[in-house]
Amino acid sequence: MATVDSVSLFTGLGLSEQKARETLKNTTLSAQLREAATQAQQTLGSTIDKATGTLLYGLASRLRDPRRLSFLVSYIANKKIHTEPQLSAALEYVRSHPLDPIDVVDFEQECGVGIVVTPEQIEEAVEVAINRHRPQLLTERYRFNMGLVRTRFPPEPNGILHIGHAKAINFNFGYAKANNGICFLRFDDTNPEKEEAKFFTAICDMVAWLGYTPYKVTYASDYFDQLYAWAIELIHRGQAYVCHQRGEELKGHNPPPSPWRDRPVEESLLLFEAMRRGKFAEGEATLRMKLVMEDGKMDPVAYRIKYTPHHRTGDTWCIYPTYDYTHCLCDSIEHITHSLCTKEFQARRSSYFWLCNALDVYCPVQWEYGRLNLHYAVVSKRKILQLVAAGAVRDWDDPRLFTLTALQRRGFPPEAINNFCARVGVTVSQTTMEPHLLEACVRDVLNDTAPRAMAVLEPLQVTITNFPAVKSLDIQVPNFPADETKGFHQVPFGSIVFIERTDFKEEPEPGYKRLAWGQPAGLRHTGYVIELQHVIKGPSGCVESLEVTCRRADAGEKPKAFIHWVSQPLTCEIRLYERLFQHKNPEDPAEVPGGFLSDLNPASLQVVEAALVDCSVALAKPFDKFQFERLGYFSVDPDSSQGQLVFNRTVTLREDPGKV
Repeated sequence: MATVDSVSLFTGLGLSEQKARETLKNTTLSAQLREAATQAQQTLGSTIDKATGTLLYGLASRLRDPRRLSFLVSYIANKKIHTEPQLSAALEYVRSHPLDPIDVVDFEQECGVGIVVTPEQIEEAVEVAINRHRPQLLTERYRFNMGLVRTRFPPEPNGILHIGHAKAINFNFGYAKANNGICFLRFDDTNPEKEEAKFFTAICDMVAWLGYTPYKVTYASDYFDQLYAWAIELIHRGQAYVCHQRGEELKGHNPPPSPWRDRPVEESLLLFEAMRRGKFAEGEATLRMKLVMEDGKMDPVAYRIKYTPHHRTGDTWCIYPTYDYTHCLCDSIEHITHSLCTKEFQARRSSYFWLCNALDVYCPVQWEYGRLNLHYAVVSKRKILQLVAAGAVRDWDDPRLFTLTALQRRGFPPEAINNFCARVGVTVSQTTMEPHLLEACVRDVLNDTAPRAMAVLEPLQVTITNFPAVKSLDIQVPNFPADETKGFHQVPFGSIVFIERTDFKEEPEPGYKRLAWGQPAGLRHTGYVIELQHVIKGPSGCVESLEVTCRRADAGEKPKAFIHWVSQPLTCEIRLYERLFQHKNPEDPAEVPGGFLSDLNPASLQVVEAALVDCSVALAKPFDKFQFERLGYFSVDPDSSQGQLVFNRTVTLREDPGKV
């Protein structure tokens, strides 16, 4: 009942029912929003207009100090704060003034309480600002991008890209392409301890595999000299200082303030130079920036000491910039116009804007969007390493994973992944999709691009006693039965063929339509029907082979079913994949109390070591794709060798209703 009441309360603020239920999953946010709405109702009554509701939601989702909730709600309820910029200013004020009491006059001045600005005043202010800086604008105007959209995809080279990165790649490259712009591939290589050459190569390969070509491949390390010079400038401006608090002291929600925050500029300059020269041990000193972030974190670290050689700069540096320091400045250097990032980086937006403005450099705009997640999947680098260590998967490219290299190896076409990302779209809310929606995109592409072949997983030998020729016949099989203009391939048809063991039953149940006593079956593409004559069994009573007679399909009654077969086949290995995890959310302790490693599906991989496939695939290369008739879509695995093909099942022909 409490849930129903909360949903009703939240929808009364203007939230959709879906958004209200999503909010309830976050206990901290829902409790704070419930309290904010209840307090506002004491002033406004039970009906709250949507604009006010939006402000209350923004307050509840962004306020880190609940002591200030009542204070800020009263300003919203009394319409003293009635715009988003005012709310942002109010939140920034209480973040930067954590001690009581609040100076109300100063607070209201900072938030623009009581100030009404007309469109005419805005236009006049903009004109004044332009005129004030006109000489500088005229001098510098041609140095900037002149309206060219510039985006970037900035992965860390410490792991393999996964399906969530595919959305980021599509959004960054796709947005630039749609606006006739450019997109950089920039490696955020600021942590030499975790970076490996194989990850750089794999990331470049996956971006190319998805069909995108970067305007330029850059590295954060390209700008280490400039970043260091700006760090010195930041100290000169009194906006950064050298701190000696240890990492463990800075952890937690409310770490103690640094006793070195107000040390003299000259002292910080000397100590920062000492850091660069290797005079401190790791962890003994950091360079910190003087700001408070959205999540309440004070003075994020800009530089830390790491005595690890860098893959590109070697031993030149022993201090390395952090993400919070590097990211926005690299965007500024490359004149990025749209810094597109997932929602978890929203908490770093203030440091992004603050740092560019503190140094008076070009400040791009950061835009956040919801990340893409999949059910039945784990994509965390740390957890994939645990899966590899436990022997649950072979490596990062195990086809049961949702890394891009794994999807490539399984046989997912890049067009299908791009189509899936397009269908998911870009929204602010986090999206968790079902794998079968991705698989549907895969089927759509492979249905038009994967030529047909025939394979038998569990062979049963069939001898045709009245075979109509002395030697085998050559059968023309269409590559795509629905469109014979796409060509044919040739397969032999001899007196001995192999069918699926499941396509024969001595004692069929009602509704069974394939080969049985008194029930003939057609052989696909041959124009022949076979009828059972003898069943040959081994000592244990198991059926070992069949003897049949054949007739032309047009010489009698049409059979109830046509089955696939192979003759003079190749022996191959076929790997059949199912979901790696048994539950939708293997990382959710409520759903899987024992942890994700306890949720492994024991039937996620079945290896058929002696499957048979027709000879039309004999020259197939790794990653070539086929539809094995009646079985599914398959891709040639890189483990294949000359004379021994290995196939991975990409997807079945149809979605299993039990999985949806």
